[in-house]
Amino acid sequence: MQQQAKRFQLKRERKQKRAAKLKAGLLLATALITLMTGCSSGNNNQSNNSADANSSNTAAADDAGNAATSDNSGKSSSESTTNDSGSSSNSNSSKSDSSSDSASDSKSDSTASPDKPAADDTGSKDAHDDSSNSQYDSSQPGQLTAGEWDDLGEWKKWKKLLQGNEGADNESYWSMFPENRLEVIVTGGGKPVPDADVSIVDEDGETVWEARTNMDGEAYAFAGLFDEQGTRDTYGVVVESGNSEKRYENVPIPRDSALKIELNETAKIPTALDLMLVVDTTGSMEDELNYLKTELKDVVERVGQDNGQQLDIRVSANFYRDKNDLYVVRDFPFTGDIDEVVKQLGQQKAAGGGDFPEAVDQALENAINEHKWSNDARARLLFLVMDAPPHHDRKVTKHMHELIEAAAAEGIRIIPVASSGVDVGTEYLMRFIAAATGGTYLFLTDHSGIGNGHLKPAVGEFEVKALNELLVDVINRYTS
Repeated sequence: MQQQAKRFQLKRERKQKRAAKLKAGLLLATALITLMTGCSSGNNNQSNNSADANSSNTAAADDAGNAATSDNSGKSSSESTTNDSGSSSNSNSSKSDSSSDSASDSKSDSTASPDKPAADDTGSKDAHDDSSNSQYDSSQPGQLTAGEWDDLGEWKKWKKLLQGNEGADNESYWSMFPENRLEVIVTGGGKPVPDADVSIVDEDGETVWEARTNMDGEAYAFAGLFDEQGTRDTYGVVVESGNSEKRYENVPIPRDSALKIELNETAKIPTALDLMLVVDTTGSMEDELNYLKTELKDVVERVGQDNGQQLDIRVSANFYRDKNDLYVVRDFPFTGDIDEVVKQLGQQKAAGGGDFPEAVDQALENAINEHKWSNDARARLLFLVMDAPPHHDRKVTKHMHELIEAAAAEGIRIIPVASSGVDVGTEYLMRFIAAATGGTYLFLTDHSGIGNGHLKPAVGEFEVKALNELLVDVINRYTS
């Protein structure tokens, strides 16, 4: 609690500094405009010059505010607990709904009909139409930069991080304790068995955790993930695939090495690939959303072109905001029509929000439980693009736990993509979710120069790539 209080204090101080810088910039702009207006002789050229000065100084004032939001971007994760949380919160507050969203407070929390035109998508000006961003082209893919960190593959480093004060605080804050993990590797006929069911069972026969294997025959199961008090030492493990079943007893969790299970038959390799995009479209995403749409459209098209002959690809695009916004969740069903998904992505705009947390749990509830995922699939991938956490109360936290458990059981691998504004607590939550569902953690970086500052993640050495290239690499890895 003491550390949380310190974070809120730093966040408040950062907000005050930003306001002071913005005020100074605006005063400077006003003074310069007044000076140049007074010097005007009334001819057309001088009038044009005065207008140019007005535009230039307004941009300078904006730049002063933007600089204040990213002055801590070079700090490490542990040093910059409020690096972006403060700026994101301010962004959510200052970037309120457009005129078409301003009446949304009177609307009830509901899921918009997929075929209903978006009221906030008309008449609003793109954030990147401004000439100050002319060095970037939001219609061209390959501009956003990103990195990846797989905690399941770097488990010792992840456990060491969780043993520190920051890790322990976030485990307690989110009520997630992933230390008791079991890795299971399933083969049949000497080859990996994908999409096999793996269950962890206690002494009473109750199922503790369920997961499904990936294309390498690997699955990760957890005992007591949401229980800080710990669990019993040994469990039963049941693996099922097709007509084959194997059962083990007295398996310790955690276990020093992977539990390797050989089934009696070679598995059939599924051809289905379910690819879902769940994107935060609140106002704080405005600085990057146009670029994200372009990158995601490019990824969807490339995956279809590269694998369309070998895989049965279905894609679903979904968008969310928060309660009292124009919509809470705007969802579209899985479809094999790639062009339709590209169109759906292109129609979205950023608006709404107003505070830092968003309706993440409701978005995941819709994504996991209200869509028809394939029964047998080579991979079920859910890319969760976000910059803010869910609301933090006991009911929402419990709901998040239930959704993470359901995703793991269905073999839905959640792959978070952290955008600008993500704070330390949100980073930990995203990494908890990824590890629990067999996913990996992706994060945008400052190397592109696009958007507000991005939190420096608490990870080891990683390669910086174009976001679209990284997403395609990740999809190919999970499907081959």
